[in-house]
Amino acid sequence: MIIDTTYLLPLAKIEIQTDLFSDILRGKLILDVSQLAINLISIFELQAKASKLGIPPIQVLKAIRFIVKYLKIIDFRDRSVVELSFELRKILPDYIDCVILATAITQDDILLTEDTRILKIRGRIEENYGIKIISYKDLIKRKLEK
Repeated sequence: MIIDTTYLLPLAKIEIQTDLFSDILRGKLILDVSQLAINLISIFELQAKASKLGIPPIQVLKAIRFIVKYLKIIDFRDRSVVELSFELRKILPDYIDCVILATAITQDDILLTEDTRILKIRGRIEENYGIKIISYKDLIKRKLEK
Protein backbone atom coordinates (compact mmCIF):
# COMPACT_ATOMS: atom_id res chain seq x y z
CA MET A 1 0.00 0.00 0.00
CA ILE A 2 1.32 3.44 -0.95
CA ILE A 3 0.68 5.98 1.78
CA ASP A 4 0.39 9.71 1.28
CA THR A 5 2.64 12.12 3.17
CA THR A 6 -0.17 13.00 5.60
CA TYR A 7 0.32 9.71 7.46
CA LEU A 8 4.00 10.49 8.05
CA LEU A 9 3.33 13.79 9.82
CA PRO A 10 2.70 12.34 13.32
CA LEU A 11 6.14 10.70 13.16
CA ALA A 12 7.56 14.25 13.31
CA LYS A 13 5.14 15.26 16.10
CA ILE A 14 2.77 17.04 13.73
CA GLU A 15 -0.73 16.34 15.01
CA ILE A 16 -3.41 15.19 12.59
CA GLN A 17 -6.69 13.34 13.09
CA THR A 18 -5.49 10.06 11.60
CA ASP A 19 -2.38 8.65 13.25
CA LEU A 20 -1.79 5.49 11.26
CA PHE A 21 1.34 4.31 13.05
CA SER A 22 -0.01 4.90 16.57
CA ASP A 23 -3.15 2.98 15.66
CA ILE A 24 -1.00 0.10 14.39
CA LEU A 25 1.11 0.13 17.58
CA ARG A 26 -1.99 0.20 19.80
CA GLY A 27 -3.55 -2.68 17.86
CA LYS A 28 -6.49 -0.56 16.70
CA LEU A 29 -5.45 -1.37 13.14
CA ILE A 30 -3.84 -4.63 12.12
CA LEU A 31 -1.53 -3.76 9.27
CA ASP A 32 1.95 -5.00 8.37
CA VAL A 33 4.21 -1.92 8.32
CA SER A 34 6.59 -3.71 5.95
CA GLN A 35 3.81 -3.66 3.34
CA LEU A 36 3.63 0.15 3.41
CA ALA A 37 5.49 2.26 0.88
CA ILE A 38 6.00 5.92 0.09
CA ASN A 39 7.55 7.95 -2.65
CA LEU A 40 10.83 9.59 -1.66
CA ILE A 41 9.24 12.98 -2.36
CA SER A 42 7.09 12.46 0.75
CA ILE A 43 10.21 12.81 2.90
CA PHE A 44 10.86 16.20 1.30
CA GLU A 45 7.22 17.18 1.80
CA LEU A 46 7.41 16.10 5.47
CA GLN A 47 10.53 18.23 5.99
CA ALA A 48 8.95 21.25 4.30
CA LYS A 49 5.78 20.99 6.41
CA ALA A 50 7.76 20.53 9.64
CA SER A 51 9.96 23.51 8.82
CA LYS A 52 6.91 25.68 8.13
CA LEU A 53 5.38 24.64 11.47
CA GLY A 54 8.59 25.19 13.44
CA ILE A 55 9.06 21.54 14.37
CA PRO A 56 12.59 20.94 15.74
CA PRO A 57 14.90 19.27 13.20
CA ILE A 58 15.64 16.45 15.67
CA GLN A 59 11.98 15.35 15.47
CA VAL A 60 12.13 15.34 11.68
CA LEU A 61 15.35 13.32 11.68
CA LYS A 62 13.80 10.74 14.02
CA ALA A 63 10.82 10.48 11.67
CA ILE A 64 13.11 10.03 8.67
CA ARG A 65 15.10 7.29 10.44
CA PHE A 66 11.86 5.43 11.14
CA ILE A 67 10.67 5.85 7.54
CA VAL A 68 13.93 4.66 6.03
CA LYS A 69 14.12 1.69 8.40
CA TYR A 70 10.56 0.40 8.07
CA LEU A 71 8.96 1.60 4.83
CA LYS A 72 9.65 0.78 1.22
CA ILE A 73 10.73 3.95 -0.59
CA ILE A 74 10.12 4.45 -4.31
CA ASP A 75 12.23 7.06 -6.06
CA PHE A 76 10.47 9.98 -7.71
CA ARG A 77 13.11 9.86 -10.45
CA ASP A 78 11.78 6.51 -11.67
CA ARG A 79 11.05 6.95 -15.39
CA SER A 80 7.52 5.54 -15.22
CA VAL A 81 6.68 7.74 -12.22
CA VAL A 82 8.00 10.86 -13.99
CA GLU A 83 6.14 10.15 -17.22
CA LEU A 84 2.86 9.35 -15.49
CA SER A 85 3.11 12.28 -13.07
CA PHE A 86 3.33 14.63 -16.07
CA GLU A 87 0.20 13.02 -17.51
CA LEU A 88 -1.65 13.28 -14.18
CA ARG A 89 -0.78 16.98 -13.95
CA LYS A 90 -3.56 17.56 -16.48
CA ILE A 91 -6.17 16.54 -13.90
CA LEU A 92 -4.46 17.26 -10.58
CA PRO A 93 -3.00 20.71 -9.79
CA ASP A 94 -0.43 19.75 -7.12
CA TYR A 95 2.61 18.13 -8.73
CA ILE A 96 3.73 16.35 -5.53
CA ASP A 97 0.29 14.72 -5.36
CA CYS A 98 0.76 13.68 -9.00
CA VAL A 99 4.04 11.98 -8.09
CA ILE A 100 2.48 10.13 -5.16
CA LEU A 101 -0.51 9.05 -7.25
CA ALA A 102 1.78 8.02 -10.13
CA THR A 103 3.74 5.92 -7.64
CA ALA A 104 0.62 3.99 -6.63
CA ILE A 105 -0.35 3.47 -10.27
CA THR A 106 3.11 2.34 -11.41
CA GLN A 107 3.38 0.01 -8.41
CA ASP A 108 -0.16 -1.26 -9.12
CA ASP A 109 -0.95 -0.72 -5.47
CA ILE A 110 -3.63 0.84 -3.27
CA LEU A 111 -3.18 4.53 -2.44
CA LEU A 112 -4.09 5.56 1.09
CA THR A 113 -4.77 9.32 1.16
CA GLU A 114 -6.77 12.05 2.82
CA ASP A 115 -6.25 14.43 -0.10
CA THR A 116 -9.70 15.74 -1.02
CA ARG A 117 -8.71 16.51 -4.62
CA ILE A 118 -7.53 12.94 -5.19
CA LEU A 119 -10.54 11.47 -3.38
CA LYS A 120 -12.84 13.63 -5.49
CA ILE A 121 -11.49 12.09 -8.74
CA ARG A 122 -10.81 8.60 -7.42
CA GLY A 123 -13.57 6.98 -9.50
CA ARG A 124 -12.00 8.34 -12.66
CA ILE A 125 -8.48 7.30 -11.56
CA GLU A 126 -9.61 3.82 -10.51
CA GLU A 127 -11.42 3.33 -13.82
CA ASN A 128 -8.59 4.63 -16.01
CA TYR A 129 -5.64 3.14 -14.12
CA GLY A 130 -7.05 0.12 -12.30
CA ILE A 131 -5.92 0.96 -8.79
CA LYS A 132 -7.86 1.47 -5.59
CA ILE A 133 -7.77 4.78 -3.72
CA ILE A 134 -8.95 4.79 -0.12
CA SER A 135 -9.02 7.12 2.86
CA TYR A 136 -8.13 6.14 6.41
CA LYS A 137 -11.84 5.91 7.20
CA ASP A 138 -12.25 3.47 4.28
CA LEU A 139 -9.29 1.44 5.55
CA ILE A 140 -10.75 1.14 9.06
CA LYS A 141 -14.12 0.16 7.60
CA ARG A 142 -12.49 -2.52 5.38
CA LYS A 143 -10.56 -3.95 8.34
CA LEU A 144 -13.69 -4.09 10.50
CA GLU A 145 -15.61 -5.91 7.76
CA LYS A 146 -13.02 -8.70 7.61
